Amino acid sequence: MVEHSKDLFSSFRLGHYTLKNRIGLAPMTRMSSEKDSIPRQDVLDFLVRRAENDVALITTEAIVSDYESAQGYPGQARLSTQRQIDAWAQVNAKIRAAGSISVLQIFHCGRIAWPEVNPAQRTIAPSAIVPQQNNPLTGLPYPVPDVMSAYDIAHSISGFVETVKAAMAANFDGVEIHGAHGYLINAFLSSYSNQRTDAYGGSIEKRFRYAKEVIEAVRPHIPVEKLLFFRISNWGVADMEVSLFADAEEWNQVIRLLDKLPIDGISVSTYRFSEKAFGTSQNMAQLTRKATEKPILICGQIHDRASAEAALEDADIVLSGKSLLLNPHWVQDLRDNKTMPAYSSEQANVAYTKDPLP
Repeated sequence: MVEHSKDLFSSFRLGHYTLKNRIGLAPMTRMSSEKDSIPRQDVLDFLVRRAENDVALITTEAIVSDYESAQGYPGQARLSTQRQIDAWAQVNAKIRAAGSISVLQIFHCGRIAWPEVNPAQRTIAPSAIVPQQNNPLTGLPYPVPDVMSAYDIAHSISGFVETVKAAMAANFDGVEIHGAHGYLINAFLSSYSNQRTDAYGGSIEKRFRYAKEVIEAVRPHIPVEKLLFFRISNWGVADMEVSLFADAEEWNQVIRLLDKLPIDGISVSTYRFSEKAFGTSQNMAQLTRKATEKPILICGQIHDRASAEAALEDADIVLSGKSLLLNPHWVQDLRDNKTMPAYSSEQANVAYTKDPLP
């Protein structure tokens, strides 16, 4: 049951957990793995430090879902070996000791991938459609992806399942399936990147099928007392100005389909939480709330107390990326109502360097 209090610092019941406040660390795709597909120690310490500094919900960087075609960037982490499980188990124990909960985000990059970093050296997607923009990492056009066969679909889903099993072995409190930003699951959801004519393309229900099959495949491997989230957005990391859903009704149809599935929350990623969506008078959280009673997590230009409280009016948990990345004392600064300007994307690029985070 969703609590009525909208105080940032009030506790919040989320499944079988009670969060100590309504503040979470947003997942951020990183390239911090230098050995054994485990993030650097300073990156793991960053997650623990945010928990110790009162962030209630800690979400990891995106972890690739399989060893083969899921990886899209150099230096990404995996969770498929005992060494990796042991490393994350230590992090999770420290996060729990700080009174916070830990959630592993899992994704498959799909067509937004640099194929040279895939062990299989291939890019797969629902359709053979290339992003309009060049790959910002290489400056070259994205390659035409292989159209996923029935085997590829089943194989990729099994990758999510195996990574979820490893997440449970590492004692994460939950898992977030990354269905946003133009990556593989999102590419199936959007008619912009999905032009299939089989059971996985065409109508919204058919485009939703892949996401549904991933959720239904992983849920039995997550104990009922642990959490499963789904992240969704209307924008992608490539062709960022393209609306990935046709209109508000199509968005709400997808949310209604998600609402029927055994997930514990929907994480909505926006550029700016307050922007009106799809030409309506409502922002994305307000629009999403029309189609679900599940807890809503929201991010997008939440940088100070005023913006956090405004975002919480229409959501249940506020997520910060850049502010929590660069300011380890952000939660206390919120309490103190300090003046905190929004950080720029350029400032946040320190996340993609070897410089230790504060």
